[in-house]
Amino acid sequence: MVDVEEAITRVHHEEWARVVAALTRRFGDLDIAEEATAEAFATAVERWPADGVPPNPGAWLTTTANRKAIDRIRRENKRDDKHKEARLVYDDDPPGPLGVIDDERLRLIFTCCHPALAMEARVALTLRMVGGLTVPEIARAFLVTESAMGQRITRAKAKIKAARIPYRVPSAEDLPARVSGVLAVLFLVFNEGYLATGPDTDPVRHDLTAEAIRLTRLIRALMPEDGEVVGLLALMLLTESRRTARVSASGELVPLDEQDRGAWDAALIAEGHRLVRERLAAAAAGAVPGRYQILAAINAVHTSARDIRDTDWSQVVALYDQLVRLDPSPIIALNRAIAVAELDGPEVALAAVDRLEDELAGYHAYHATRADLLRRLGRGQQSRAAYDNAIELAGNTAETAYLTRRRDQLG
Repeated sequence: MVDVEEAITRVHHEEWARVVAALTRRFGDLDIAEEATAEAFATAVERWPADGVPPNPGAWLTTTANRKAIDRIRRENKRDDKHKEARLVYDDDPPGPLGVIDDERLRLIFTCCHPALAMEARVALTLRMVGGLTVPEIARAFLVTESAMGQRITRAKAKIKAARIPYRVPSAEDLPARVSGVLAVLFLVFNEGYLATGPDTDPVRHDLTAEAIRLTRLIRALMPEDGEVVGLLALMLLTESRRTARVSASGELVPLDEQDRGAWDAALIAEGHRLVRERLAAAAAGAVPGRYQILAAINAVHTSARDIRDTDWSQVVALYDQLVRLDPSPIIALNRAIAVAELDGPEVALAAVDRLEDELAGYHAYHATRADLLRRLGRGQQSRAAYDNAIELAGNTAETAYLTRRRDQLG
């Protein structure tokens, strides 16, 4: 029984997007595809423990889901054209090769991440349609009610239908911009798991970071030559490698300089470094690295150091200089200032941070960074005030605990 349950879980992760994508192509309706796929998996949960796991689980699920979809079409009487219904019922098109199935999943991802949808809708729809997460799981991840999340997904599917958003991979000229939109969704999912924003959830959501990594691996398998896809995967792997060392037994965030580096995941670090080297070789051959590739390189420098004192801060600052030219956002400037503090001292860094006040006054990390720099400069009263601001704005429980302790340690 346990083996069957494990098989169903494994098949769910491997086959959900394939089945949804195949049904979307055939029926042209995300609602039908989602509901029929969910019903097929529910049938598997009911029947496989008694009948055993079929030799080809993916084909079994696709066939079952197709039948469920046709049953729904008949029940709702959505097809006045009986010839069309007959074609659906007796569809004898042979199954496509693996590459075609892969293309269908790629179409599905691009549909869910279409720029016509709001970002929050893209994230929810991608997790539901491509990741196979349930509505309650997605609602918990983003701290909204199940009904609100269900409505969000329903509205997104309705907009796709009303706007006639095509179920296809974008044209060659549109592909770079559209790929960046897909990666932005996956990065947002990963970041929510890496540092969960809600006070009533786990501070680190491994389910979300793992799902973001899995989906990014899927994108890389479908688009192996895209440098930013490789860069994002490397960035996620190197960040995830530190997960078990990031929160203490008492539930407090552990900053990078205090983490037990022996607890980092060596296999994830090795894989991430290999991907970074792959992109460095491409850059040496003339390829221009993008944002995710540079962020991955920065993380490679951090994870190469056996001790925080061994970190090559000059290289980190140089990489941030390169990143600022691509993305001159205030958050990137803030992160660069943190590295500058290690290279040129806290006073130089504080001057750079203070210039960001107008843009980052509502961002907890801005105040946390100021608090630490002021503490290092011996300006305790100002540091305490900055810690108070950071604590008020921080949503992550582990981060709040860390900031509170550092504030309370001030004289």
